[in-house]
Amino acid sequence: MTRQALDWLAQYGITLPPTPYLIEAGVACIFAIAGLVAGWYIGRRFGPRLSEFWKERVGGAEGLGDRMGVILRHGSAALILSFVSALWPWHLLAATGVGLALGAATALVAIEVLRGLSLPRWAAWIVGAVLFVAIFSNAIGGLEVITAAMERIGFAVGSRRFTLMSLVTIILVSTLLFAGVRLANRVIGHSVQRTKGFDPAQKLLVQKLSGIAVLVAAFFIGVDFLDIDLTTFAVFSGGLGLAIGFGLQKTVGNLFAGIILLMDRSIKPGDVIVVGDSFGWVNKIGVRAVSVITRDGKEHLIPNENLMTQEVENWSYSDRNVRVRIPVGVSYNADLKLAQELMLKAAQDSPRVLKTPKPNVWLAGYGESSVDHEILAWINDPEGGVGNVRSDVLNRLWHLFKENGIEIPFPQRDVHVKSWADAAKPGMDRA
Repeated sequence: MTRQALDWLAQYGITLPPTPYLIEAGVACIFAIAGLVAGWYIGRRFGPRLSEFWKERVGGAEGLGDRMGVILRHGSAALILSFVSALWPWHLLAATGVGLALGAATALVAIEVLRGLSLPRWAAWIVGAVLFVAIFSNAIGGLEVITAAMERIGFAVGSRRFTLMSLVTIILVSTLLFAGVRLANRVIGHSVQRTKGFDPAQKLLVQKLSGIAVLVAAFFIGVDFLDIDLTTFAVFSGGLGLAIGFGLQKTVGNLFAGIILLMDRSIKPGDVIVVGDSFGWVNKIGVRAVSVITRDGKEHLIPNENLMTQEVENWSYSDRNVRVRIPVGVSYNADLKLAQELMLKAAQDSPRVLKTPKPNVWLAGYGESSVDHEILAWINDPEGGVGNVRSDVLNRLWHLFKENGIEIPFPQRDVHVKSWADAAKPGMDRA
């Protein structure tokens, strides 16, 4: 820059830094731009591969797999820029450019990860803004000034003081722990589902226990980060625990009942059960209740304790084969041997009836109007219902009976008249 330009800027109180500082700032900007370009290249080159690997090995994880390319791009840039920041004790002007790029890249990584874990947009942007301010101010040496100012804003409750800094810390730690718990549960759940050595009940049990373990670990990590002294809550927590114990007695009972059901494997996802008037297959065993889907598409939520204390019919507990009884009546004038052969054929031709065990026909008894039989057919998919099997067999049998002249009787009554009235009532004509 010419001397005249420098004199003109000096008239307005603008003084440029010395030339070595300007050169250092230019070098820092070149490094920062190179870091951003390198991050963009890494994300474009390896992002799709990382996304496929994540979806295959870890699962979708709330949409995080689709964002792996962007996360890799900003994460690589942040890693390179952090190395550039620590490479040299940059002057303020140079540190400003590097810190600005590093803070933006780190904030974008946090926003993409939190949004991929389905956290609200406002929460992701708050965390990103806090990280940007913290990293940028640390790069230019102003972090201590900001934290000191935030520490001065607050109020005291007893012997403990709550400040703006503690509020920001609580929000940041809580959000990150929530995201970590959600990510850990998704990763563990996907890993357990890929395991071939467990049956569905054992997989669900491992997921429930690991979820509880992750929550407990997150709680103690949060207590440690926030520097909470649990001894100060000893008396209060005793009374609160007693109240919660009475209030959540049913909830805790259902929780342990669900764990016991999974441990003894008496009821598993996919089982066909009957509880009272509810018939259907088990869709999910939750913390509080078991989801049972009926043939009508209705989902019944049955408390876990009910399954522990009430009588439950499990049609697929040790064997998925279920026998269906189909009552049929034929006329006394019919050829019973032919009728029974047709009944057996109708059952054998039904697609859901098993070949082994073979269907059978029993003579159940002699009724008032018909000779009563029972068709005994076996199926191995009770979740598909039994009414449609009974309907299919009876429809086939109807046509077979019609073709072979087998009569399906209807109730008949013989009326015996002992005597007629000799005379009609007074005032009426005789018939």
